[in-house]
Amino acid sequence: MAEIDNKHNSGNKMTDIIDANDHVNRKSGAGNADRTVDNSNSPTDDSLNHLNSKESFTEVDWQRSEDGNYSPSSYINRDLSLLQFHLRVLAQAADPRHPLLERLFFLMIFSSNIDEFFEIRVAGIMQKLNLGDVSTSVHGMRPSEILNEISVVTHDAIAEQYRILNEDILPALALEDIRYLKRDELNAEQSAWMKRYFIEQVSPVLTPISIDPAHPFPRLVNKSLNFIATLEGKDAFGRDINLAIVPAPRSLPRVIRLPDELTGGKEHHVMLSAIIHEHIGELFPGVNVTGCHQFRLTRNADLDLADDVEDIAKALEGELENRRFGDKVRLEVTTECPTPISDYLLNEFELHDNQLYRVNGPVNLTRLLFDFNIPELRYKPFTHIVPKSFRRDFDKFDKTTSMFAAMRKGDVLVHHPFHAFSPVVNLLWQAANDPKVLAIKQTLYRSGTNSEIVQALAAAALNGKEVTAVIELRARFDEASNIAVANYLQEAGAVVVYGIVGYKTHAKLMLIVRREDDKIRRYVHLGTGNYHAANAKVYTDYGLFSADPDISEDVHKIFNELTGMGKPANLKKLLHAPFTLHDKLMNFIDAEIAHVKAGKRGHIIIKVNALTERRLIDKLYDASQAGVKIELILRSICCLRPQVKGLSENITVRSVIGRFLEHTRIYYFHNDGNERLYCGSADWMDRNLFHRVEVAFPIEDKRLSKQIYQDGLLNYLQDNTQSWTLSGDGSWQQNQPVAGEAPHIAQEYLLKMINGVGESV
Repeated sequence: MAEIDNKHNSGNKMTDIIDANDHVNRKSGAGNADRTVDNSNSPTDDSLNHLNSKESFTEVDWQRSEDGNYSPSSYINRDLSLLQFHLRVLAQAADPRHPLLERLFFLMIFSSNIDEFFEIRVAGIMQKLNLGDVSTSVHGMRPSEILNEISVVTHDAIAEQYRILNEDILPALALEDIRYLKRDELNAEQSAWMKRYFIEQVSPVLTPISIDPAHPFPRLVNKSLNFIATLEGKDAFGRDINLAIVPAPRSLPRVIRLPDELTGGKEHHVMLSAIIHEHIGELFPGVNVTGCHQFRLTRNADLDLADDVEDIAKALEGELENRRFGDKVRLEVTTECPTPISDYLLNEFELHDNQLYRVNGPVNLTRLLFDFNIPELRYKPFTHIVPKSFRRDFDKFDKTTSMFAAMRKGDVLVHHPFHAFSPVVNLLWQAANDPKVLAIKQTLYRSGTNSEIVQALAAAALNGKEVTAVIELRARFDEASNIAVANYLQEAGAVVVYGIVGYKTHAKLMLIVRREDDKIRRYVHLGTGNYHAANAKVYTDYGLFSADPDISEDVHKIFNELTGMGKPANLKKLLHAPFTLHDKLMNFIDAEIAHVKAGKRGHIIIKVNALTERRLIDKLYDASQAGVKIELILRSICCLRPQVKGLSENITVRSVIGRFLEHTRIYYFHNDGNERLYCGSADWMDRNLFHRVEVAFPIEDKRLSKQIYQDGLLNYLQDNTQSWTLSGDGSWQQNQPVAGEAPHIAQEYLLKMINGVGESV
């Protein structure tokens, strides 16, 4: 990667993100009310009625050509937008409203996010640069320009990350008697214990590798902790060895707790890097170690799987090994590492200066110990609620409590993590043990063999049910786990298929076929999130339980598509990517435009994780210019420029970052009062709409539709504390309550209303 001039700046500096003095007092709303709100404490449309003044519009030199396309300046770069999301996560670590240990956790999440950003996004841009420094995207930026901007922003961000760690979080932890001790902070007894620990636990698994003609530089695993040592003197064979590499085995913990008798029972720890650094001389007897420096190499971790493979599972197993040794993209060293050493490593890895990151602390914060049993330093716990419908209904056939009976009475909605994930698991266990159940079909995207979902499916197969699992093996970084799940279910007698080559199966579907009074009835669960119990505790997602005949028939047809062959299914109610979803969304937006042109109201609210698909963005621009009010709630990526004069004056974009990871996908269209509201598995991205199997399902029960509209949309539009607003120039500003306005945090509101939990942040 060559040195690049900084010609494009679409993102704000890290200091602008963190500094509360630069926050903008801004509030975005949902316009006039169409619905009455029963609860006086809940957010209403009227309470959100706030319009931006024309002075807030951004001036952008955008144009529309004769062919109808908007100019590149109309779009924000995808990768720079994703990077801005990571900065919003980092800002949580600096926010004193969060409990101390949660702030440390946000710091670790940021490290993990940045690791993946380099492994996947930066690596991909570098590959494009190698093919030629030309723009291939709608935003018009060349790969070199993008990489340069990423380098500037990430260097500032990582410096800020370690400043937060060293100046804010570690001193605050020390006040709570939680300490990560440095070598010079240990007393004599602790130092003696550390030496014994090195000799007994660490040294036996270390392999020092000298660098000489017989020992070339070792091939290091992606993101592994390593040490480079400088040496003086001759070894046992009379050789002058100047350098050696010591990889730290991943089997060793990165943080070691000192024994209670040495700390008085306090949470005092030492880093593995400190132990190795202090005693590295033990690995080179008779040779003088003149320096020891930790470093970490990040590699391209994306998998390259051809579409014409004969066996996806076998091909993936081969690619997983390659992930550990992909192309180099980043080098991390500590601030104390001498320039000659860092230059040597850069040269060895064929990296440039702007790919070097000096950090003031451990080179990998993702493995810091943070899960201490100190409740007052964590979020307040809460009880995950089970919907009333699943607590009281009895099956008229079996005379026992039955989820099937509840679903026959009407659709049941769960909103995770506020509602428990147990109904999903319980439904499967009921089906597995119910003699009336004939078949179960389910999609699995991220799971594990220890998952109750998987165990229930295996039990159903062992009980003689026809069990079909559509497992997406290519869920990034969960490929090995998914292969294990596939093998486990096959051994239990389930039919396992891997979906469609070239199209990831991302839809969240469960179908249960049951015989009742000599008739066949189908029951379904559809969700916005994965069938993963742990994720359901920290991700916000909706799940719909239904016995609706049309929806059940649609789900049945989709499973037949995934396991068999034939033309796209003709569905009655579900929207289905890659076939109908994109076209329907475009039609829904066109309908809002038509309503406005007819002198009626047009209103769209979309809540998804990301918006990158150009034709939808262009259609939203068209709708804005026609006068449709558009409110977008996007967790991470947004390539659309809102609030641009003449282009997108009627579009606002906000992002909510907080205790839970926002993951719900909701599409709302006013439709002249005959409202359309869908939930689904698909973000508004090219990959979801054209290269994945996705499903969006309508919420037809008026009560449930109102609940989602109220809790999942208006509530988030009212958030004036944990929300951020996107400006047309690509920068984000954190919202704050205006004078006299009470703070409103969307997730805290839901915890209070659903779970009865008071202030948690």
